[in-house]
Amino acid sequence: MKGDAKVISTLNSLLSDELTAVNQYMVHSEMCENWGYAKLGAVLQKRAIDEMKHAEKLIGRILFLEGIPVVSNYGKMTIGADVPKMYASDHILEANAIKSYNTGIALCGNAKDYATREILEAILNDEDRHIDEIEEVQDEIKQMGIQVFLSTQLK
Repeated sequence: MKGDAKVISTLNSLLSDELTAVNQYMVHSEMCENWGYAKLGAVLQKRAIDEMKHAEKLIGRILFLEGIPVVSNYGKMTIGADVPKMYASDHILEANAIKSYNTGIALCGNAKDYATREILEAILNDEDRHIDEIEEVQDEIKQMGIQVFLSTQLK
């Protein structure tokens, strides 16, 4: 099925964002593992896998719409030097994703591509959950202090 060119372009832009997120989360996960914060590393690794699944869905939809998935474009990664900076940069990543998905959902509605819109809405729900989890950790760090919080993240 030949898809709308603007929809395919938007899907490729979202794909770029997802691939960037995968890499940022994987680096943050490995950093936490390296520092001995195994629990935190596992949470970030799971989030990276979620983003991989999003990328997979976007690639599948682009192909269905007879587009060409562009997997070589990445956005700028912001790697935090410590856990609070990681979570701050991850929060920005997710907030931007939410804006992009909302824009994409509106575009799909205007293009009357409701199946693609439904896929984007499902991914948006995951991104909303991600930002909620990030804000929860940021609140825990603020309330407990970084040392106490990190002591709960050890093996």
